Amino acid sequence: MPAFGNATAFFHACEGLQGWEGCQPYVADNAVFSAQSEPIADITLVKDYCEWMAGVGSGPLAGCSYHIHSAAWDAGNRTALFFATFNAEHNGDGGPVPPTGRGTHSHYVYAITMDEDNKVCAMTKVWNAPWALRELGWT
Repeated sequence: MPAFGNATAFFHACEGLQGWEGCQPYVADNAVFSAQSEPIADITLVKDYCEWMAGVGSGPLAGCSYHIHSAAWDAGNRTALFFATFNAEHNGDGGPVPPTGRGTHSHYVYAITMDEDNKVCAMTKVWNAPWALRELGWT
Protein backbone atom coordinates (compact mmCIF):
# COMPACT_ATOMS: atom_id res chain seq x y z
CA MET A 1 0.00 0.00 0.00
CA PRO A 2 2.34 2.78 -1.23
CA ALA A 3 -0.14 5.61 -0.58
CA PHE A 4 -0.65 4.66 3.09
CA GLY A 5 3.09 4.09 3.47
CA ASN A 6 3.82 7.57 2.13
CA ALA A 7 1.12 9.10 4.32
CA THR A 8 2.67 7.40 7.34
CA ALA A 9 6.17 8.56 6.40
CA PHE A 10 4.82 12.10 5.96
CA PHE A 11 3.10 11.98 9.37
CA HIS A 12 6.34 10.97 11.09
CA ALA A 13 8.38 13.60 9.20
CA CYS A 14 5.92 16.35 10.09
CA GLU A 15 5.48 15.34 13.73
CA GLY A 16 9.20 14.63 13.95
CA LEU A 17 9.75 18.35 13.22
CA GLN A 18 11.64 17.81 9.97
CA GLY A 19 9.97 20.87 8.44
CA TRP A 20 9.32 21.22 4.75
CA GLU A 21 12.68 19.71 3.84
CA GLY A 22 11.79 16.38 5.45
CA CYS A 23 8.15 16.40 4.35
CA GLN A 24 8.51 17.58 0.74
CA PRO A 25 9.23 14.15 -0.82
CA TYR A 26 5.76 12.96 0.26
CA VAL A 27 3.76 16.05 -0.73
CA ALA A 28 2.28 17.18 -4.07
CA ASP A 29 2.88 20.73 -5.25
CA ASN A 30 0.49 23.20 -3.59
CA ALA A 31 -1.12 20.59 -1.34
CA VAL A 32 -3.83 22.27 0.71
CA PHE A 33 -4.12 22.40 4.50
CA SER A 34 -7.13 23.19 6.64
CA ALA A 35 -7.94 23.36 10.34
CA GLN A 36 -10.62 24.93 12.48
CA SER A 37 -8.11 25.70 15.22
CA GLU A 38 -7.19 29.27 16.09
CA PRO A 39 -3.37 29.09 15.97
CA ILE A 40 -3.35 27.41 12.55
CA ALA A 41 -6.68 28.41 10.97
CA ASP A 42 -4.99 30.81 8.53
CA ILE A 43 -2.52 28.22 7.21
CA THR A 44 -3.68 27.05 3.77
CA LEU A 45 -0.76 24.98 2.45
CA VAL A 46 0.74 21.76 3.82
CA LYS A 47 4.19 23.25 3.22
CA ASP A 48 3.45 26.13 5.61
CA TYR A 49 1.99 23.81 8.24
CA CYS A 50 5.14 21.65 8.16
CA GLU A 51 7.24 24.76 8.79
CA TRP A 52 4.90 25.91 11.58
CA MET A 53 5.22 22.54 13.33
CA ALA A 54 9.01 22.61 13.04
CA GLY A 55 9.12 26.15 14.42
CA VAL A 56 6.89 25.58 17.43
CA GLY A 57 8.58 22.27 18.17
CA SER A 58 12.09 23.69 18.08
CA GLY A 59 11.22 26.93 19.89
CA PRO A 60 8.67 27.32 22.67
CA LEU A 61 7.85 23.59 22.82
CA ALA A 62 11.36 22.18 22.32
CA GLY A 63 11.50 18.51 23.24
CA CYS A 64 7.88 17.84 22.30
CA SER A 65 6.80 14.36 21.24
CA TYR A 66 3.80 12.46 19.93
CA HIS A 67 2.18 9.09 20.43
CA ILE A 68 0.03 7.44 17.76
CA HIS A 69 -3.02 5.68 19.16
CA SER A 70 -4.47 4.54 15.85
CA ALA A 71 -3.88 4.77 12.12
CA ALA A 72 -6.24 3.74 9.33
CA TRP A 73 -6.45 3.77 5.54
CA ASP A 74 -9.68 4.46 3.64
CA ALA A 75 -8.91 3.10 0.16
CA GLY A 76 -12.12 4.43 -1.39
CA ASN A 77 -11.28 8.02 -0.45
CA ARG A 78 -7.48 7.55 -0.59
CA THR A 79 -7.32 9.06 2.91
CA ALA A 80 -5.17 8.12 5.88
CA LEU A 81 -6.31 8.93 9.41
CA PHE A 82 -3.94 9.27 12.34
CA PHE A 83 -5.19 9.71 15.91
CA ALA A 84 -2.41 10.82 18.24
CA THR A 85 -1.50 12.77 21.36
CA PHE A 86 0.90 15.71 21.25
CA ASN A 87 3.01 15.99 24.43
CA ALA A 88 4.87 19.21 25.16
CA GLU A 89 6.10 21.58 27.81
CA HIS A 90 6.50 25.32 27.29
CA ASN A 91 10.17 25.60 28.14
CA GLY A 92 11.61 27.62 25.27
CA ASP A 93 11.43 31.14 23.93
CA GLY A 94 9.14 32.23 21.15
CA GLY A 95 5.70 31.57 22.56
CA PRO A 96 3.00 34.16 23.14
CA VAL A 97 4.18 34.53 26.76
CA PRO A 98 7.49 33.83 28.53
CA PRO A 99 8.09 30.10 29.23
CA THR A 100 5.48 28.82 31.69
CA GLY A 101 6.93 25.38 32.40
CA ARG A 102 3.42 24.00 31.94
CA GLY A 103 2.67 21.02 29.73
CA THR A 104 -0.03 19.70 27.46
CA HIS A 105 -1.17 16.26 26.38
CA SER A 106 -3.41 17.21 23.50
CA HIS A 107 -5.29 14.75 21.26
CA TYR A 108 -5.53 15.41 17.53
CA VAL A 109 -6.37 13.74 14.22
CA TYR A 110 -4.77 14.16 10.82
CA ALA A 111 -6.85 13.33 7.74
CA ILE A 112 -4.37 13.06 4.87
CA THR A 113 -5.65 12.60 1.32
CA MET A 114 -3.29 11.14 -1.25
CA ASP A 115 -3.27 11.82 -5.00
CA GLU A 116 -2.80 9.32 -7.84
CA ASP A 117 1.00 9.65 -7.46
CA ASN A 118 0.69 8.60 -3.79
CA LYS A 119 1.57 12.07 -2.52
CA VAL A 120 -0.26 14.23 0.01
CA CYS A 121 -2.65 16.52 -1.88
CA ALA A 122 -4.77 17.64 1.09
CA MET A 123 -4.54 17.56 4.86
CA THR A 124 -6.97 18.48 7.62
CA LYS A 125 -6.00 18.70 11.28
CA VAL A 126 -8.72 18.24 13.89
CA TRP A 127 -7.43 19.68 17.16
CA ASN A 128 -8.93 21.25 20.26
CA ALA A 129 -6.43 24.10 20.33
CA PRO A 130 -8.06 26.04 23.20
CA TRP A 131 -7.55 23.01 25.46
CA ALA A 132 -3.84 22.79 24.62
CA LEU A 133 -3.28 26.54 24.88
CA ARG A 134 -5.00 26.63 28.27
CA GLU A 135 -2.90 23.71 29.55
CA LEU A 136 0.27 25.49 28.40
CA GLY A 137 -0.78 28.70 30.18
CA TRP A 138 -1.02 30.63 26.93
CA THR A 139 -4.61 31.80 27.47
